[in-house]
Amino acid sequence: MEKYGTTLTIKMVSALHSQFQLTCPMNQAKDMSTIHIIDDDDAVRNSLSILLNQEGYKTREFPSAIEFLNAYNDDPGCIVSDIEMPDMTGIELQKTLKKHCIDTPIIFITGHGNISMSVDAIKSGAIDFPEKPFVNTDLFKSIDSALAIDSKTREIKSSQQIIQCRCEMLTPREKQILIMLTKDHAKLTNQAIADQLGISKRTVEVHRSSVMSKMHAQTRAELVELHRFCNLD
Repeated sequence: MEKYGTTLTIKMVSALHSQFQLTCPMNQAKDMSTIHIIDDDDAVRNSLSILLNQEGYKTREFPSAIEFLNAYNDDPGCIVSDIEMPDMTGIELQKTLKKHCIDTPIIFITGHGNISMSVDAIKSGAIDFPEKPFVNTDLFKSIDSALAIDSKTREIKSSQQIIQCRCEMLTPREKQILIMLTKDHAKLTNQAIADQLGISKRTVEVHRSSVMSKMHAQTRAELVELHRFCNLD
C-alpha cells in the first residue's frame, strides 16, 4: 500500500468529493464496512460478533492476528482486537500493519491492560483501548469513530488517485510547464518559462491554460498544491 507524505487540504478534498461524489454518509459507511474481530477466545469472539450484528454491523471473526493478516484484503472497516494472544499479540499486529502502511483503524479490548500499554497503543494510532467488561454503547461509539476515520482516509486516497489520473493526461510539454509553474514557490513568469524552454510566451500561455484545465485548478496556488500528488516519472 502506498504511503503519502503530505495531506490534501480540506478545501481541495471537499471539492473533489463534490465533483466525484466520494463522500459516504455514516449509515452507508456502516453498511459497507466490516468489523474484523480478532480474539483467540472463541466465546468472547462469538459473543462480540453477535452483539455487533444485532446493532447492524457486519463482522468477520479471526482466532489470531496471523489469520487476519493472511486474509487481509483492504476492505472498508476497522479492527477490534484482543491484546494478549499467542503467536502474535495485538500490539505486534498494530506494528505489522504500520510497517506495511496499512492504516485500518484498530480498537483494542483487553481484560488485563495497563496504563503504559494503553498509552503506547494510542500513540501508535489505536482509536480506543477499552478494558473488559466494557460498556456496549461506548464500544459502539468507538467503532463508529473508527469507521468515520477509515471512510475519510479512503476518500483522501481516492482524491489522490484522481489527481494522479489528471497528471497522466498531460502531454510531455504540459508536464514541463506544470513543473515550472510550481517550482521555486511558483515565482516564474510566463516569459521566464518561455526563455528557459526556448519557446514563445504565447506558446507557454496556451500550454498553461491546458494544464490548468486538465488539472481542474482555478488558481496557480491550487496547481502548486495538486502538483504535490503528481508522480511525473
